[in-house]
Amino acid sequence: MEEEDALELLQRFRRDRHILLDFILSGSLIKKVIMPPGAVTLDDVDLDQVSVDYVLGCAKKGGMLELSEAIRDFHDHTGLPQMNNGGSADEFFLVTNPESSGSPPKRAPPPVPFSTPPTIPISTPPPMFASSPDVSAVSRSESFNSTQEKELTVDDIEDFEDDDNTEEVNSVRLSRRRLNDVADLVLKLPSFATGITDDDLRETAYEVLLACAGAAGGLIVPSKEKRKDKKSSLLRKLGRSKNESFVNQSQRAPGLVGLLETMRVQMEISEAMDIRTRQGLLNALAGKVGKRMDTLLIPLELLCCISRTEFSDKKTYIRWQKRQLNMLEEGLVNHPAVGFGESGRKATELRNLLAKIEDSESLPSSTGELQRTECLRSLREIAIPLAERPARGDLTGEVCHWADGYHLNVRIYEKLLLSVFDILDVGKLTEEVEEILELLKSTWRILGITETMHFTCYAWVLFRQYAITSEQRMLQHSIDQLKKIPLKEQRGPQERLHLKSLLSKVEGEEGSWSLPFLQSFLLPIKNWTDKQLGDYHVHFDEGLLLMENVVTVAMLSRRLLLEEPEAAMQSISASDCDQIELYISSSIKNSFARVLQAVDKSETRHEHHLALLAVETTKLLRKDSSMFMPVLSKRHPQAIIFSASLLHKLYGHKLKPFLNGAEHLTEDVASVFPAADSLEQYIISLITSACGEDTAAVYHRKLVPYQIESISGTLVMRWLNSQLGRILGWVERAIQQERWDPISPQQRHGSSIVEVYRIVEETVDQFFVLQVPMRSSELSALFRGIDNTFQVYSNHVIDKSGSKDDLVPPVPVLTRYKKEAGIKAFVKKELFDPRMSDEIRSTEINVLTTPTLCVQLNTLHYAISQLNKLEDSILERWARKKPREQFVLDENSKVTQKDTFEGSRKEINAAIDHICEFTGTKIIFWDLREPFINNLYKPSVSRSRLEAIIEPLDMELNQLCDIIVEALRDRIVTSLLQASLDGLLRVLLNGGPSRVFLPGDAKQLEEDLEILKEFFISGGDGLPRGVVENQVARARNVIKLHGYETRELIEECRAGSGADLQGSTRGRLGADTDTLIRILCHRSDSEASQFLKKQYKIPKSLA
Repeated sequence: MEEEDALELLQRFRRDRHILLDFILSGSLIKKVIMPPGAVTLDDVDLDQVSVDYVLGCAKKGGMLELSEAIRDFHDHTGLPQMNNGGSADEFFLVTNPESSGSPPKRAPPPVPFSTPPTIPISTPPPMFASSPDVSAVSRSESFNSTQEKELTVDDIEDFEDDDNTEEVNSVRLSRRRLNDVADLVLKLPSFATGITDDDLRETAYEVLLACAGAAGGLIVPSKEKRKDKKSSLLRKLGRSKNESFVNQSQRAPGLVGLLETMRVQMEISEAMDIRTRQGLLNALAGKVGKRMDTLLIPLELLCCISRTEFSDKKTYIRWQKRQLNMLEEGLVNHPAVGFGESGRKATELRNLLAKIEDSESLPSSTGELQRTECLRSLREIAIPLAERPARGDLTGEVCHWADGYHLNVRIYEKLLLSVFDILDVGKLTEEVEEILELLKSTWRILGITETMHFTCYAWVLFRQYAITSEQRMLQHSIDQLKKIPLKEQRGPQERLHLKSLLSKVEGEEGSWSLPFLQSFLLPIKNWTDKQLGDYHVHFDEGLLLMENVVTVAMLSRRLLLEEPEAAMQSISASDCDQIELYISSSIKNSFARVLQAVDKSETRHEHHLALLAVETTKLLRKDSSMFMPVLSKRHPQAIIFSASLLHKLYGHKLKPFLNGAEHLTEDVASVFPAADSLEQYIISLITSACGEDTAAVYHRKLVPYQIESISGTLVMRWLNSQLGRILGWVERAIQQERWDPISPQQRHGSSIVEVYRIVEETVDQFFVLQVPMRSSELSALFRGIDNTFQVYSNHVIDKSGSKDDLVPPVPVLTRYKKEAGIKAFVKKELFDPRMSDEIRSTEINVLTTPTLCVQLNTLHYAISQLNKLEDSILERWARKKPREQFVLDENSKVTQKDTFEGSRKEINAAIDHICEFTGTKIIFWDLREPFINNLYKPSVSRSRLEAIIEPLDMELNQLCDIIVEALRDRIVTSLLQASLDGLLRVLLNGGPSRVFLPGDAKQLEEDLEILKEFFISGGDGLPRGVVENQVARARNVIKLHGYETRELIEECRAGSGADLQGSTRGRLGADTDTLIRILCHRSDSEASQFLKKQYKIPKSLA
């Protein structure tokens, strides 16, 4: 855009340079101008290649000017930097681009090859560009970049005699406002075959304005006294500041005369041309009684009434005459609204006459003047009937149709409307704008302008001025005019017919087509606004009010264009919402493409480009929703939904190939998935906030979800299964290496559980380090995997300990007492161990010492106690990762679960119970087998009391309590109590033939039971009394049975319901038959022996 602005400004400088050179070369400053070889007149010389410095030097010296030397000097200095001829050595301008050339040079500029002549300061506009490929076309003595006073090397301006050119220099002013390139904002009107330029239209427009003013009696030829003091006038106007007005309001003549003077200055018309035109129009009206000036064929009348002598030079005259001839040809022949009919031959004849008038200037003066006069007479005879042919249904009454085929009319009217802008600041309306617009109404008669056409043309002029200057006031004025354009039903029938007849044929890439008036003016406006709004992220980045106004212009023009024929309106959206969607779609796609391009060019290597794209897309959507959607939502309530959905789709297209190729949790996956999921969640939240929870579901279903969580869940499950398999391997290894030694006196558990927790916690850490989106199902899988790990671990621990059945010797076969057996038989029986132990199994049991079993118990207790911490840590980290999602163990559960490791807890507790039971049994039945199981109450109760085993039992108990953790102390001691009672019952009921119990022993047995009970209560330091009492109750019942006489026991057995040795029927004594039989087997009397022999066929002890 900056380069285009610089190019437009350069063209304006180039035009001014031409005027300056033409002024100097055509005046008397140069004694003689010597043409270069091959050139006859100045028209043959390319002024762009003439050195202004050289020409000014010759003017100062008053010598001859050889243009060939001026051209050579220009080319000699083309490669040098641009310089100010102000005598300063501190200013020069690089031809190269300073941004690409590095820092500015520190040295002084090269010396000036010639001395600086006396100068006259003039002010220059502020800098617009530093370098340009066309910079050579501008004089090296001019500075585009300096705000210092510029000096003109001419010392005697009062000798300037060509007032025409002086006024042109005065009128050409460069706007100091930054101007935009609007090459794409042009009217859809056909071009002129004769090559009419904008300057031609501007000058003709002023002539039309004068004719209309003359019809109102306001045409007065100004006095020639205005030409005095030319030097001071020129300097004053050249040095005028931006804030000064061309015509001071207090100095302006009142009424129409003063307004016309303002219009002259606004339209950059020289005083000489103004005087010629006024005089010519007055002369043309002389002798035409009753004829209005605005009904004259203005170009023809001016050709007839203005002679060559009124111009300062021939070149100016020829240019003026060519313009008038072109206007006649364009107005009468090239674009007629009314066909020629039988006058077709006259049109050809008219073209021939126009050509002869133009050719007359190349003939000798006498011959040429004669030919010109005759041709003008013939031209009048043909042109007047053409101009006054039947009317075209005009609304303005009598009209001279010299400007036919309406596009010439509106182009002229456009130039008139341009006079409303301040010539020094084209972004402002002049103070006399209302007066000017009122004056321009007088031209409607000649130009066939209606009110609708005026509003349309004025809206166009204002809008184009906004596009050039970026001044929002111009845009607001344009909106006001667009609102004034009546809709089709608001126009009268005659005006509708008139507008319908205004067609122009436009050539394009796809052929030619006819456009009506409104389309010719409004389509460029709509196309330009569509282009701006089609990339609103760029054009309205900092101007929301501006964007709102541009949207208003687009909608107003769209509404007016929708009333036009459908054939030309196929590209116009049917509704405002459709049009807004087109803007959003176009701008979002353009912005996304720029973001994509920027991401592709990014040198960031540590993050995948799709992750960067997701972040940048989020920023784009955030900016779009906060800045632009408030404007667009006024005309499309679901604009933000459309925008968010479109970005979701665009990013989804880029993401899909990556998702299809994701098979494992890689760094790229960990980078892309969270960013993409975050973008999708933000889009969903925007849609929800825009339309509410109820309606949002409808729009959510229209989105094609990325399914990040689903794909990510699959990858996480693959990773998790791999990790859990690795954990089980570590568990196996840890168990194999475990020696069941306490880590320290304070940490009395094994090292294997620490290793297992370490690997589990590492896996948990890695799980939560994964930044990919997860669902609760992945967390459930993690819990299940860890739960299974500890179950496997606890099973491995108890597998090493075996079963307590391996510790308990086989129950001796029941035998009845035989008197003849004697003690020897019992002694002989004692020497035989009924339990046939497996030597290998015995070795394994011996390895499982009490300290080892205690460490195992401590280890299992550590495992279960740390589970709570692990569970809480996982749930807390999940809550931070998914703050809005509450973890549920299964889909049917609606509450938060805290039993995620329930399986592990059950298994570990079962393992602890197993080892406690095994430990107690081992101590009693294995470690204390000889004093307790084999020798207690042998050969009689009185000779082998329980007191004898209290001391070794106390040693075992102390060993247990020294190693076991406090939390398990009662459990292991309770197991030892249970094992002790089991051993005591074993002795009392299955003691074998070597043990004999008499009824009188019951008291001593009761005393022993009390000793055992108090041992475990330990004066309140041991087990709770209630627990111990409950445990010893069963042993007390058996001892009580031993106190009954044999006869009572036999009667109780007989009272039983059956003779089955395994029966459990309880009688009066509260004992089952099996217990009673076993007690009778240990009685040393014949009555019991006979009863057992007869009733149960129990053999004798030595049988």
